[in-house]
Amino acid sequence: MKMSILKKKFESDELNGILEKIYKSEDIENQKKRYIRVAEAFEELFGADREVNAFSAPGRTEVGGNHTDHNHGCVLAAGVDLDAIAVAGKNDENIVRVKSEGFEMDVVDLSELEVMPNERNQSASLIRGVCAEFKNRGYNIGGFDAATASDVISGSGLSSSAAFEVLLGTMLNHLYNDGKVSAVEIAQIAQFAENRYFGKPCGLMDQMACSVGGFVAIDFNDPSKPIINKVDFEFSSCNHALCIVDTGADHSDLTDEYAAVRGEMELVASKLGKKVLREVDREEFEKNISILRDSAGDRAVLRAMHFFNENDRVAKQADALKKGDFEAFKSLVIESGFSSYMYNQNVYTCKNPSSQAVSVALALCNDILKGKGAWRVHGGGFAGTIQAFVPLELLDEFKKKICAVFGEKSCYVLNIRPIGGAMIA
Repeated sequence: MKMSILKKKFESDELNGILEKIYKSEDIENQKKRYIRVAEAFEELFGADREVNAFSAPGRTEVGGNHTDHNHGCVLAAGVDLDAIAVAGKNDENIVRVKSEGFEMDVVDLSELEVMPNERNQSASLIRGVCAEFKNRGYNIGGFDAATASDVISGSGLSSSAAFEVLLGTMLNHLYNDGKVSAVEIAQIAQFAENRYFGKPCGLMDQMACSVGGFVAIDFNDPSKPIINKVDFEFSSCNHALCIVDTGADHSDLTDEYAAVRGEMELVASKLGKKVLREVDREEFEKNISILRDSAGDRAVLRAMHFFNENDRVAKQADALKKGDFEAFKSLVIESGFSSYMYNQNVYTCKNPSSQAVSVALALCNDILKGKGAWRVHGGGFAGTIQAFVPLELLDEFKKKICAVFGEKSCYVLNIRPIGGAMIA
């Protein structure tokens, strides 16, 4: 459609139906203005007399399966209502131009789709990688221009990079493939781009949650062919808000801590003749705990206990949501959090025991939400963010007390978004 028509759609109530599925009702008018702002940026960059469409891809939150995927376990994740959006239109130059708010324009020539080492860790590599894998899989690609904006908070554990990758795939899907590429395949294409072109060896959880939307259960028993099941649950019906609390703790110098979690789990597996814990029989592990304490160490044994319990808990969480039993689900979230704290031990680093921002946030949640809500460490841990499911009647109190400790903008109130990457108009 012409740019003038697209803007009129956002200025009217014509798109309210789909916008209400993506954003909180009180945010819709501001979101319309946001899309119009991005449309005007496109006009300024690429001209007003263009055929264009609008697109969106959500960030994601890990709900269950803390530090299980790297040992081929199960994960429960969900798309959230913070998203990356774009206004985009085809061009006939075989070139992709993407201008993201706050960043320089990326320009990628589609006649050169091999990995460019000088693009490592840059967004241009993701554009090139997504286009290359679309072509590798036999889908159409072509030039397009896009203006984008994202409110997925970088460094929050909400996967801003995966949202951008899925946004790119969603644009190619609708601009050149009539929307026939599945959400699962778009996620796989996005992961390929991040692994091979961007240079980050990420798993598939982030991209899958962003692409599929809603609650998604993923089984990584065979990482090359993960089993993905969308969990039908209408989050808006449970009268809770999803809060992500940014504690402001420093993420730097934690690579060895994250690596040790995976390494110690795999050490236990190796002592039992396997590569990863998913291959280990739980009874065999339990019969050998005394020996494993000596050969692998107590922390490794505790982390293995966490893996087995957490892996089982994901299925229970998904089942509770399918049954509409949100109270059972919350109890399992709390169990997950305590397991991460006591067994997996990824809430603070022993290298700096005087700095325990995540521990403080979890303690506050326990005081405010005990018997009413649920809370747990979010993502990799050791620093960063926590997750809380807060009853709506306690939301104001929760925000006030949390922000008094961690700062005015530390608490992000989110909804679970039921749809993933999508063309909006």
